[in-house]
Formats: sequence, structure tokens, C-alpha cells
Amino acid sequence: MEPKWLEYAKKLQSIAQAGLAYSKDKFDKERFEQIRDLSIDIIHNYTDIEHEKIRDLFANETGYQTPKIDVRAAIFEGETILLVKEQNDGRWSLPGGWADMDTSLADAIIKESKEEAGLDVLPKRVISIFDYKKHHSKPLPYGILKIFVECEPIKGDFIKNIETSEAKFFELEALPPLSLNRNTKEQIEYCFQVRKKDHHEAAFD
Repeated sequence: MEPKWLEYAKKLQSIAQAGLAYSKDKFDKERFEQIRDLSIDIIHNYTDIEHEKIRDLFANETGYQTPKIDVRAAIFEGETILLVKEQNDGRWSLPGGWADMDTSLADAIIKESKEEAGLDVLPKRVISIFDYKKHHSKPLPYGILKIFVECEPIKGDFIKNIETSEAKFFELEALPPLSLNRNTKEQIEYCFQVRKKDHHEAAFD
């Protein structure tokens, strides 16, 4: 469960963002700006995140507020799954990241797999669509839907890049330290379970 102060801050931000998008009166817009600033101050005072970074990450969008989309490629080879080592924390995750505004789910998975793992992949089926806050302990100031997609590798070789430093296939029983904001052990275990099924209906929260 996310803390109440974060729930309140997110609701205030959502109200402010919608109000700024749809209000015509300049005085109403000023009030919504004040509400947005209040939501930023709440996050700033309860975390160690810098004020300007909160504004960039949390309060830089316009229009009706929607969750961010994070895509993760579950790339299998036999009884192993591909993980990449993240540059920023030295831990491992399924290749993935934010879906770009102008890409489909399949295109986003193909793009992230190529950029982070150096592989061309064939997306096969959606494994799950999980709400971040129901599966991760670290609170974030925005909503995230995490989409896991089963993929088959086609060709390619890893090239070190600004996001990842290694790419390796791992058995489920030998997973390395995971980047838990990106994926949990339970989520990867679920990918393995789905891999064994001929037919699967995507799980979702």
C-alpha cells in the first residue's frame, strides 16, 4: 500500500493537471497552479528528491493525467531468460523502458530489446499488465502500468550502451540481483510459468 501522503499528492496533481488543461478563466488556472505546487511540495518534503526534479518528473505533463506505460521483454532461449545489467544501479532487469508516444506495444518491445540487449526479437503474446504500486514497495509520484511480453530472439549481439553494460541468459534458479523497480522475482517467475503454457490469457490487476 502506498502511503496516504503520496496518494493525496497524486490526487492533487491529477486535479491540477486536468484543471490547467480545461479551464479557460485565468484566475482558475492560477488556483490550479497553486494546487500543483502544493502537490510538488508534499513530495519534496517527504522524500529526498529535489524540487525541480519532482516538477520535471511529476508535473511536466499536460492534459488529462494518465499512467505511464513501461514495457518489458521476456526473451526466452530454452529454459533461460535474457536479462540486462542496468548502468545506473548495477542490477539486472528484463529489457524495457517507457513506451514512446508514437509506437505500438510490439514496436516498443522490439525497440527496447534492440537498444538494451542488441537483439532483434519477435513479440509473441502479452503475459501481464501490472499496476506498479500493487507489486513494488518503492512509492513513485505517478502511476505506471507495466506490460510484460513474451518474445523469441531472432538475431543480434549485445553492444554496450548508455543504459546497459551486459546481457546474459539466466535460469530461473540462478537469477542475479534484480533491479526491483523494473521487475521483481515474482514477475519473472510468472513469465517462466506462462512460457510453459500453450494457451494463456494475459493477467492484469
